[in-house]
Amino acid sequence: MSDFTYSVDADGVATLTWDVPGKSMNVMTREAFAEVSAMVDKALADDRVKGIIVTSGKKDFAGGMDLNVLASIREEAGDNPARALFDFTMSGHRILRKLERAGMDPKTLKGGKPVVCALPGTCAGIGTELALACHRRIMADNPKAKIGLPEILVGLFPGGGGTTRYSRMVGAMAAAPVLLEGKMLEPAKAKAAGLIDEVVAPEDLLKRAREWVLAATDADIVKPWDQKGWKMPGGAPYHPAGFMTFVGANAMVHGKTQGVYPAAKALLSAVYEGALVPFDTALTIEARWFTSVLMNPSSSAMIRSLFLNKEALEKGANRPKVADQTVRKLGVLGAGMMGAGIAYVAANAGIEVVLIDAAQEAADRGKAHAEGILDKGMKRGKVTAEKKAEVLGRITATTGYAALEGCDLIVEAVFEDMKVKAGVTAEAEAVIPATAIFATNTSTLPISDLAKASKRPEQFIGIHFFSPVDKMMLVEIIKGAKTGDTAVAKALDFVRQIRKTPIVVNDARFFFANRCIIPYINEGIRMVAEGVEPALIEHAATLLGFPLGPLQLVDETSIDLGVKIARATKAAMGDAYPDGAVDAVLFAMADRGRLGRKSSAGFYAYDDKGGRLGLWEELGTIWPVSDTQPDLAHVQHRLMMAQVLEAVRALEDGVLEDIREGDVGAILGWGFAPWSGGPFSWLDIIGAGKAVDICDGLEAAHGARFAAPKLLRDLAAKGQTFYGRFGTAAKAA
Repeated sequence: MSDFTYSVDADGVATLTWDVPGKSMNVMTREAFAEVSAMVDKALADDRVKGIIVTSGKKDFAGGMDLNVLASIREEAGDNPARALFDFTMSGHRILRKLERAGMDPKTLKGGKPVVCALPGTCAGIGTELALACHRRIMADNPKAKIGLPEILVGLFPGGGGTTRYSRMVGAMAAAPVLLEGKMLEPAKAKAAGLIDEVVAPEDLLKRAREWVLAATDADIVKPWDQKGWKMPGGAPYHPAGFMTFVGANAMVHGKTQGVYPAAKALLSAVYEGALVPFDTALTIEARWFTSVLMNPSSSAMIRSLFLNKEALEKGANRPKVADQTVRKLGVLGAGMMGAGIAYVAANAGIEVVLIDAAQEAADRGKAHAEGILDKGMKRGKVTAEKKAEVLGRITATTGYAALEGCDLIVEAVFEDMKVKAGVTAEAEAVIPATAIFATNTSTLPISDLAKASKRPEQFIGIHFFSPVDKMMLVEIIKGAKTGDTAVAKALDFVRQIRKTPIVVNDARFFFANRCIIPYINEGIRMVAEGVEPALIEHAATLLGFPLGPLQLVDETSIDLGVKIARATKAAMGDAYPDGAVDAVLFAMADRGRLGRKSSAGFYAYDDKGGRLGLWEELGTIWPVSDTQPDLAHVQHRLMMAQVLEAVRALEDGVLEDIREGDVGAILGWGFAPWSGGPFSWLDIIGAGKAVDICDGLEAAHGARFAAPKLLRDLAAKGQTFYGRFGTAAKAA
């Protein structure tokens, strides 16, 4: 079956309708591109055809390119993948350029056929690039629709002509939010930004497109850059204004990416170099830079983790094969910030929610938290009064456990205390159906131990949400020793319903995310005690692409929480506890009342409104800075390996069962250097052999915590990679 259909009406308007069979969203494939090319040829050769409408048979227009296509091109290319990727990209340019020129005489620019893109809904990536090649873009006034070029968010840039066309349409500076930030814009804002030309009522979309085609003149279909005397909006690079634009843009890109994201720099290079040459040459330059990015291991890793792996996990790649477990009624125990956040995201996804707390006032505050989020949405124009009422109407705030009757999933989110959690587990199980699944939301307490309070341990599971729940995309699902497949499937189906990304791990202290985050924080604190300049520690982390340095991160999560975790860990591990040097700093900070951002005092100083001012000046007095400082690479290796080695150990110990979950979880859970694709992808980029060498050096200088795991040494000895041994392709072989 074809992805595009072709028809011509009585007035000579040809319509190319994009409607990929069996898919809820249109995505572009090699075969579909070929269909577009053939249909454009057909329309241009047919004298009856006066013009072309390109539209969609679905509620949205397109979700972009199927990135599996790019991976398959690389695999099929053998020894010269760069040539294959470049040729594929240039083929796409030729097809869209043919659509853009529409049969007009190359000298007189007359005789072409008008092409309009009619967008019923959301349009992204190659869909937007296809639309930009058309002569006019008309979008339905659909409140859920957005249009943009978000490729930068998965390690690419718009390489199907979008970079060149859009920057020439509006100028480099005006194009920056769409190209460099990947912003998706609603119809009205997209029109203001020049991405589309008209916004019409949904029922008038095709009618208006048809009217435009039949009324269009030769002048209406000539793109500005094809006209004699065209100049780059805002100034070309050699123009004084344009020169300053590109100087500023270069500084902005480097400031935001720290030089570790190749796509942003390549995009800016394509715009800069393309602005110096004719349009068709600029497309070739864009294709070269796009190919360069595709060949960069960072971009390949980002595409794999942030698109392919993330999508696979969201679609249930590791879901047990049991019947559908869609949640119909959810019970949330505990109406604090976490429980209230869980109640909101569930109600917002259409699930009936019972929110319980010990006091009605507390339960009401939990529901009010949801109201506050919705009110902010209303101020931004994202939520209607009707939507707010609908969501709040799904939340019942109460103190009575009897209201849990009929719930098929319970999420307990009370205080992190074994006895308290055991008490509410027993109270809930006295009411809920025998088939209900009980989930505990905890970041540190062992699931198998918590399950001892349940009469049905096979129906008991851990669900670890990250705060704030409404914003954080990752959910960590933890299997206890007796957790059954139905409980796992229930948790996964629930996470899919609330539109978040799940990873499934086995029970162990700190599970996966905190197991890796805590050593990162601890390594930063250790260095403070050793006399390493705090600013060096923090900048070393941000230069690696981490959103927060370890000292800022512990301020954000609160120092007293770190103290609590340290005490609990020491009690559990006894003499084997390895972090005494960290505690000396952490406890001293807590004793001084410096508990982090919440107390406006931590490793950083804060103003009276809680704004971060800079590192606390007295750090260097309490823990004197050494005269000799380590080099940047050494500090970065310590911070990186502190996390990465824990990820490898988690795989060795069976906590992680799928390295995809490790990479996706690391990026979404705590912002692990997204440019790297995650800890396992990073190790594959540098190679296991180099990683072992780094570990040996760090172990000699700082101790056994940096000892290379046996698995890593084995990969190094055999010249293997993590994805080569544990990736889906390896498992299928």
